[in-house]
Amino acid sequence: MRILSMGILLLTIAPFTLSQDPSKTGSELPQQFKDSLVTVREAALRDDYAYKQVAYLTDHIGPRPAGGPQASAAVEYVAAEMRKLGLDVHLEEVMVRSWQRGIDSAELVAWPGAPAGTTQKIVVTALGGNTPTTQSGITADVIIAKNFAELRSLDRKKVEGKIVLFDFPVDLQKAANGLSGEAYGEAVAYRVAGAKAAEAMGAIAVLVRSVGTADYRIPHTGYSLPSGIPAGAVTSEDAMLIARLAEEGQVRLRLILTSHAGPEVESYNVVADLKGSEHPEQIVVVSGHLDSWDLGTGALDDGAGVATAMETAEVLQSLHLRPKRTLRVIAWMDEERDGRGHDAYATAHRAEFSKYTAALESDSGAGHPLGFTAAMSATALNQLKPVSAVLQPIGANLLRMVEYSPEADIAPMSERGVPALGLMQDTRAYFAYHHTPADTLDKIDPQQLRECAAAMAVMSYALAEMPDLLPR
Repeated sequence: MRILSMGILLLTIAPFTLSQDPSKTGSELPQQFKDSLVTVREAALRDDYAYKQVAYLTDHIGPRPAGGPQASAAVEYVAAEMRKLGLDVHLEEVMVRSWQRGIDSAELVAWPGAPAGTTQKIVVTALGGNTPTTQSGITADVIIAKNFAELRSLDRKKVEGKIVLFDFPVDLQKAANGLSGEAYGEAVAYRVAGAKAAEAMGAIAVLVRSVGTADYRIPHTGYSLPSGIPAGAVTSEDAMLIARLAEEGQVRLRLILTSHAGPEVESYNVVADLKGSEHPEQIVVVSGHLDSWDLGTGALDDGAGVATAMETAEVLQSLHLRPKRTLRVIAWMDEERDGRGHDAYATAHRAEFSKYTAALESDSGAGHPLGFTAAMSATALNQLKPVSAVLQPIGANLLRMVEYSPEADIAPMSERGVPALGLMQDTRAYFAYHHTPADTLDKIDPQQLRECAAAMAVMSYALAEMPDLLPR
């Protein structure tokens, strides 16, 4: 709910004019512009628009795997909400592979010391590149590999006909000390490429230890390179159980993974423009991806990102701010599996990228914002420092340069020279929940989501209102 009256807000905001680039002089932002940015920040911090949006996407629409009916419903919902705000909205076609969740089941049927006639349930989920088993599944011995090198060191005959389990844990100490993204990146390689590696050695299926930072016996799904063998993730607890038993002798497992990619279907990116007042052809993209995995409801990944992008437009419209450049809100489709949404956008808009000021994306959950990671020139980054200072009161003023695009959907723009920014957040809890059944609305702190929305809105408005394009 808006606290200040619209009349007061309109009195405090005037069009931004700047006689010189503050980064060239090292000076503060002109007071008039700084006041406008502060007003945007405070408006977002007092608003519950983003939370309402993510609540509807998750509680009412639910999981949104690309190509499914709930993803289609989400497209229509976001488009309708942006039209309510007065934006110029259109849908851009994306052909996606649908996802058919089937039976995901596993059980130990033989292990050292097993009582006669007993089995042990193993919690498993199919990965995105899964080649389905039959309804009756497969039964085979399990061979443990701690990493790719250990697998390659084995005699191929020892691997042929077996189920390979990659028991590579996430480094929880790194994660607990603020390096959760780095810890995740090390372990996710086995989810992405494990099936290919196991298939090359003659394995008939692959399992990977779930890529998460909390052990609650919940599995983490996600993208894996398509291969010719079934591919699943087991919980950390079950991976450790199998590994312990395998140290004592032969372990045999029955695996049923019938989930698979379905037919290609038509879907859409939602593209919504708040047209620029002076340079409508120059564009600032603010975005999040609309699809999610199907185990949870996609609150953190990435309902929160879509909602904060939507709030950027809502805040500017409610404050009657019309920046010089076009602010383009994009809700991307198919980020989780094949990235076809951003590929389709790049194909359709590549010729315009030379006129883009910047592209922003939020895809790291809803934790407290720390600032932005940026793929841009040092000169451009320096130019944004006075803007980031406006976010210091909420602790979101860090700017960290990265070599590659900070987020997946804006990568095609970044690769062609568009300055790219990703919202940097506290992700210590994020990797405990994303891609799991626990990625639900209750994991979002409304105040932290408001802070994320404020950071995105301030940076987006500043980029859309500055007198010149950021240097490349």
